[in-house]
Amino acid sequence: MRNPDPAEETGEASGLPAALGAYLIWGFLPLYFLLAAAVPPFEFVGWRIIFTLPFCFLIVAIRKQFPALRQALSTPRTLLALFASAFLIAANWFIYIWAITNEQVYATSLGYYLNPLLNVLLGTVLLGERLSKWQWIAVAIASLAVALLAAGALTSLWISLSLALSFGLYGIVRKQVDVGALPGLTIETAILLLPAIGIAAWYAATPVGSAFGKDAELSAIIVFSGVVTAVPLMLFAIAARRMPYSTLGFIQYLAPTIVFFLGLTVFGEELKPAQLGSFVLIWIAVAIFVGDLLMRSRRSKAAA
Repeated sequence: MRNPDPAEETGEASGLPAALGAYLIWGFLPLYFLLAAAVPPFEFVGWRIIFTLPFCFLIVAIRKQFPALRQALSTPRTLLALFASAFLIAANWFIYIWAITNEQVYATSLGYYLNPLLNVLLGTVLLGERLSKWQWIAVAIASLAVALLAAGALTSLWISLSLALSFGLYGIVRKQVDVGALPGLTIETAILLLPAIGIAAWYAATPVGSAFGKDAELSAIIVFSGVVTAVPLMLFAIAARRMPYSTLGFIQYLAPTIVFFLGLTVFGEELKPAQLGSFVLIWIAVAIFVGDLLMRSRRSKAAA
């Protein structure tokens, strides 16, 4: 069982700083990937996995979560689910890094705007959850946004949908597994370690050679990928246990909003009319979706 954090038990610490920390890191992550643009995306994912694992073990040791790790490793059903989630998160990382390094920033932003709405739809289809009338309206508007993007920017549609679907399915799989975020990430990373080493070795054997070790600054950036992977996931896990889900859902839109404005300013990516129209529809859907969550939360508190 997980050793509880005393702050979690007493309720003294708010989850808001942890939530803001997680989504601010995820929002500004494209700037980090811009520093690592010289590394091929596939190779970078390999190094990201390799350097995430020791950092995960370090945090597991600090938080004394080895019992939870052993329990998960001794449960075949949990391991099977984590194999599936490991594949999904690796695919998500690769698509995201490839898109950022190939100047498809808006497509990644739209993908993570769609993700919460897709989670609602997946929960309905796969988990038998029910949607409210306003949530169905939000999903319908989001679907219209995707259709608009498909009509005017078909080349980037697959990025948005792949990111939303891979992370949405990842969340569904992890929701069904009785394992904490950090122990789960540690096992997922361990599952991916051998393929990651194989990727790194393959690039090292090419005429160009591996990006790691050529330059001290670039090598340090690659090593730091373990930190930028594990830290926001740990902060998210803390926030999810300490604050209402509706509030956390609202803060979730901070990351793709930051990414959108980075695409507009830092990356200087052209905003096509179809993309602009799609974003406007997504923002309307998000406003309806979050407004419905907040209203239902208030009604529940009033009834209590």
